[in-house]
Amino acid sequence: MLKVYLSGEIHTDWREQIVNGSKGLDVSFNGPVTDHAASDDCGVAILGAEADKFWHDRKGAQMNAIRTRKGIADADVVVVRFGDQYKQWNAAFDAGYAAALGKSLIILHGPDHAHALKEVDAAALAVASDPAQVVQILGYVLTGSLPG
Repeated sequence: MLKVYLSGEIHTDWREQIVNGSKGLDVSFNGPVTDHAASDDCGVAILGAEADKFWHDRKGAQMNAIRTRKGIADADVVVVRFGDQYKQWNAAFDAGYAAALGKSLIILHGPDHAHALKEVDAAALAVASDPAQVVQILGYVLTGSLPG
């Protein structure tokens, strides 16, 4: 079974497109918590409130890092999506972490980010522009067959 970690923006349904498109392939998916409020507040919900927003955010980031590091370390392939609306610094960090671990890396973004992400793209084994291409890559990796 191919283990795939889906990292990056959480405001569109790209993850669902990949998961649904991969039905029938021997693949399992993991990723970050995509409930924005839960992700932001997990640290204070579990470890206690913080008066300062900096420490509130830091607790959440550190708890999320436990999940992220484990997910990336366990993955065979890491897909990192950069969306159009926000700057995803965490996605860039995840891509660098995955590259440092020697993970097979697929970057997913539109043409508007090609220049800004040129170093990230250079570390990837594939750069896709839509979720369907990621599904086709996974299919090819698992079966050796080209898309029909």
